Amino acid sequence: MLTRGAAVQSPAITIFVPGLLRDCCGGAAELSIAAPDVRSALERIDAQFPALYRSVCDETGAVRRHVNLFVNADNIRDLDGLDSALAAGDVLTILPAISGG
Repeated sequence: MLTRGAAVQSPAITIFVPGLLRDCCGGAAELSIAAPDVRSALERIDAQFPALYRSVCDETGAVRRHVNLFVNADNIRDLDGLDSALAAGDVLTILPAISGG
């Protein structure tokens, strides 16, 4: 859990981690954190699970092109990007693109 050190006024959300990335966070399928927006949630992930953060974001802090982040059912690219607001009970889903041929 990432709740330690979170701002009191930030809502509690759940981050769903896909199986492919669970090794980056000790095998956890879900993380519970408090964050007012997606950017803050990713900063808290970086502080606790830097390998997971590097799998989601590049060296500039931008979400990698092959990774999609959803707040509930909405892609953050269709919302306010990293500044997309989070409300109590929201689920932030990390969804890496899958390709094949």
